[in-house]
Amino acid sequence: MDFSVKKLASGAGLFLTRAVQFTEEKLGQAEKTELDAKFENLISRADCTKHWTEKIYRQTEVLLQPNPSARIEEFLFEKLDWKVPSRVTNAELLGQYMQDAAKEFDLGMPYGNTLEKVGECEKRLGEAEKEFLQTSAISFLTPLRNFLEGDWRTISKERRLLENLRLDLDACKTRVKKAKVAEAKAATAPDFQETRPRNYVLSASASALWTEEVEKAEHELRIAQTEFDRQAEVTRLLLEGISSTHVNHLRCLHEFVEAQAAYYKQCHLHMQELQKELGRLPNAFALNSTNAIATPSMVTEGSSSPVETDTLKIEEVQPPATGTRKARVLYDYDAADSSELSLLADEVRFHHQPGTRQPVYGYWSLARNLSRAWSKQ
Repeated sequence: MDFSVKKLASGAGLFLTRAVQFTEEKLGQAEKTELDAKFENLISRADCTKHWTEKIYRQTEVLLQPNPSARIEEFLFEKLDWKVPSRVTNAELLGQYMQDAAKEFDLGMPYGNTLEKVGECEKRLGEAEKEFLQTSAISFLTPLRNFLEGDWRTISKERRLLENLRLDLDACKTRVKKAKVAEAKAATAPDFQETRPRNYVLSASASALWTEEVEKAEHELRIAQTEFDRQAEVTRLLLEGISSTHVNHLRCLHEFVEAQAAYYKQCHLHMQELQKELGRLPNAFALNSTNAIATPSMVTEGSSSPVETDTLKIEEVQPPATGTRKARVLYDYDAADSSELSLLADEVRFHHQPGTRQPVYGYWSLARNLSRAWSKQ
């Protein structure tokens, strides 16, 4: 118990000495031992590595798992050393819903059959995503987390120890300086005509005491300097190891890019196969990219032209000079002002103005494309 009290008192005294030294340095009342420029560059490089590694790690977690609740759950399972339960991906869940809906809508119908095909593809996409997540977590996230939780913690611990030893060293330097000033002041010979012999004896005794104090302070300074130099070398070696960390992270980054490329390539192949399967289905829309864009053409009532993707400008169409024109309305339209007409879907409008070139036009929509065209009979 006595040993613990002494140790506690010694630790408290050391902490107080460091606090005083740190405060005096901030106030500009004490000197501070500066590290060499190369050492400072190593520290700056290490801090920069830690900062950006942490940001990349956090954002990669968000990329692989956008759900924050799921990330917290995985973090807790990992900290408790429990096995993380298998989680169904959103694509797999969507595929399952599509297949269930296909059974309800009858697989013999085009819509039900298409839902079944798309559902199978979505499940394959979900399996590919799950494989990508596992590969990325092992090859990319784990090395980054090991650096932040392992190597960086060691570096931070050694840097804190180095800073404490630097404070001890500077405190010893301050103590030596003060002791030397006091010794010089005490060594000043008194004037025997104005000073009593007793004061002279006391002055000589004080000078001897300060000389002893200087020797003790210098001994502590040498010990503090040795410990500081040793710790600085250990910290320097750890900081120089950041270069190896960069090489390791570079390799992991290449593996992450390869995993992403393989994942997206696999997804692309699955979607191409789905397009081919849907193209072979009866009464199915062609999803092939070669048929995705059609040439703009005139749309008339009863015609079966393909879906148009380009908008036909009204300036490019020349209406007939005279005659009766008839237009079919394909969707409802409310007039914006008195110069327009309010129309209803499937309504047929006749317009006859002999000798004029005023156009009659309507708006139509097929699938997801919008066009503006003439319709006449």
